Amino acid sequence: MGDYSKALEYYEKTLDIDKKTLPLNHPSLADSYNNIGLVCNNMGAYSTALEFYEKAHQIKEEALPSNHPDLATSYSNIARIHSDMNNYMKALQLYEKALKIREKVLPENHPDLAISYNCIGQVYQHMSDYSKALELYERVLKIFQKVFSPYHPNLAASYKNIGSVYEDMGDYLKALELYEKALKIYETGLAENHPDLASCYSCIGQVHNNLGDYSTALDYYNTALEIREKALPPYHPDMAISYNNIGRVYNDMGNYTAALKALENAFQTQQETFQEGNQAFATTYSRYGRVYRNVKDYSKALDYFEKCLAIDQKTLPEGHPYQAITYSDIGDVHRLMGDYEKFKCR
Repeated sequence: MGDYSKALEYYEKTLDIDKKTLPLNHPSLADSYNNIGLVCNNMGAYSTALEFYEKAHQIKEEALPSNHPDLATSYSNIARIHSDMNNYMKALQLYEKALKIREKVLPENHPDLAISYNCIGQVYQHMSDYSKALELYERVLKIFQKVFSPYHPNLAASYKNIGSVYEDMGDYLKALELYEKALKIYETGLAENHPDLASCYSCIGQVHNNLGDYSTALDYYNTALEIREKALPPYHPDMAISYNNIGRVYNDMGNYTAALKALENAFQTQQETFQEGNQAFATTYSRYGRVYRNVKDYSKALDYFEKCLAIDQKTLPEGHPYQAITYSDIGDVHRLMGDYEKFKCR
């Protein structure tokens, strides 16, 4: 599953043939551009993905009426890239365009409407507007409850998204309740090595980690990793998420050697998967920094926190909560080094 380089190779062959045999505004060309954009996005090559999605969109704009559902999908694809690049206001603008089309042409309980609400909810969640995100995720859940069976995976995903907002708000017990609801549905409806199961185990592990129940967290993180090792290629981005989570909990448990080993696995995976400067690296640098701070290697800790901050400043809007966390981490290191001048408030 998820062999992106192979997928890209064949999509590019398709595009070469389409370019030679079809008019430049043919819908099949748009499909080829779209497919390449999708793979590039999954690989973290966001600028390349954006280029191909916009080529696809240009063809669709010329060929289709302004309220065609395929245009809504095209707006959503481009919006997703902007969201992944942390251009949240641009993403929101494009998702709203997609929603307007869908509201005009689809019945009120159509699943594609729910997808639009969900995407917009994710952007608000990234922007830390949790009440707005929660409102939209609950609207998604209501639609899914009407159109899908009680054990459909889309319902599980909806419970998981709502749980993630409660987790971000610090209501860990509510988050855990919702994640466990999602897990029951996934376990009923999915194969035992399905990646969505791994994601749910990972979320439950994270809540236990936040609650200080480190051994339970580690069990869930390891279960997620075992599924991903069976279901995904070695350098899939989700593998790095698992390694990062395991590194975090080992650090919290005081097993710093194991933490560094897990983080090294995460970093190597990200190097194979993402372009330099991707936000995913910031998480790994931050985790490295915390391990080195705990073992009192303050110069290394500072180096990693500053690498994290450099990425945060390039990829996140000014004032994003992640930046505040990194500033605090850097301040902690300067305080521990006795450098009070750099630590003091300004």
